[in-house]
Amino acid sequence: MTTEEIAQLIQEHVNVEVEVNTKQPQHEIIVKNVDIEKVCRFLKSDNRLMFDNLSCLTGIDNGPKANTMEVVYNLYSITKSFRLTLKVMLDRETPLLPSVTSVWKAANWHEREAYDLVGMTFENHQDLRRILSPDDWEGHPLQKDYKEQEKYHGITVKYERD
Repeated sequence: MTTEEIAQLIQEHVNVEVEVNTKQPQHEIIVKNVDIEKVCRFLKSDNRLMFDNLSCLTGIDNGPKANTMEVVYNLYSITKSFRLTLKVMLDRETPLLPSVTSVWKAANWHEREAYDLVGMTFENHQDLRRILSPDDWEGHPLQKDYKEQEKYHGITVKYERD
């Protein structure tokens, strides 16, 4: 099944608008942030698709100039052998979208990582807290304009590079 055919099924059965990007080597379906949970629920439950595996969820900061962030979902259907890439574009000032932990339990740690490193907020996530950085760490290290703190609990964080 092609990405365009999957997008058509989404539009027919979930009744949301999606966009297909075939310019990238790995084609992707772009979904509005408010629609991501219901689209994911359909992709997992529809018998023609059965995307039962969230392989990866990645948060990306496109920087202050672009003023956008994006979340990329890599899905796999074990029984159908389909792969699919979903993307949600977010406003950089309010990177907020629904959690998909109710669809795939694997989203729990992926969403926590995107929150910790990029600063995205996933609504209805049961335990949205840092996963790699200490709880009292300042900022989100993978934001393009991140400025690392000089010291953390008396330990020098910044160091001079060669």
